[in-house]
Amino acid sequence: MSDQHFTTVREALQQASLLFTERRIQNPRLNAEVLLQHLLGWTKAKLLAEDREPFPSEKSGLFQMWMDRRLQGEPLQYIVGVQEFYGRDFHVNPAVLIPRPETEILIEEVLKRRQWWNRPLIADIGTGSGAIAVTLALEWPESGVYAVDISLDAIGVAQENAKRLGAQVHFLHGDLVGPLLSEGLRLDVLVSNPPYIPSEEVDKLAVEVRGHEPRLALDGGHDGLEPYRRITQALPNLMRETGPALVGFEVGIGQAQAVAALIGTNWPGSETGIVRDLQGIERVVLGWI
Repeated sequence: MSDQHFTTVREALQQASLLFTERRIQNPRLNAEVLLQHLLGWTKAKLLAEDREPFPSEKSGLFQMWMDRRLQGEPLQYIVGVQEFYGRDFHVNPAVLIPRPETEILIEEVLKRRQWWNRPLIADIGTGSGAIAVTLALEWPESGVYAVDISLDAIGVAQENAKRLGAQVHFLHGDLVGPLLSEGLRLDVLVSNPPYIPSEEVDKLAVEVRGHEPRLALDGGHDGLEPYRRITQALPNLMRETGPALVGFEVGIGQAQAVAALIGTNWPGSETGIVRDLQGIERVVLGWI
């Protein structure tokens, strides 16, 4: 993109919106607003009320670089380095999956059952940015929370989020249930939003996802269910034997029934339930004893 010089904030907003529209970026105006809010350190209300203010010329180059990155398909959240989740800002970068609003359902379903325990031991498998683990630790201060990830870079991001937001979370490095079994833990609650895209489908995802988000956090094996198989097979050795105990998974479209069946098969005596998201998609699978 050629160098552009903006006289006012409104002009920068209009030009960015126009460019994003021409390149068929979804929600072009919103993208432009978010970039400018982060560039200027303004709230949305201030941006709308004071858009006739002069555009700071010293920030012109940075704004153009951000626009270029967005035009090339880089997710907005990686450019500004932040994604809001459950009312808090989580730092994100290409080492971690961008938290999605649907994952908040998993948090809500766990918190609905908080009367089951006084001081539960909770584990989040495949923690990524730490959104689930940190949120549960903050919303449920009496709990003890462990978070597992195979990526050391992801753990670094999650640890930074936990520290910045003031959450007490114990981080373990390793693959899925392995570190928890090694620690000999018996959990009250296990939650996970694992990789669930079938391997051959990953390269067909939108460029924003396949070209920028970590494949490790997307690829769920040949049918997308491999992480669920491995986790559910470990449940008898991982969950508290006497109960109550709760397992919660986020799942991909069309996977809920299969994941519920895996819980029922591998965790004798358990019951299962499925929760739909706002679009009516079966999004969260629960199992409990």
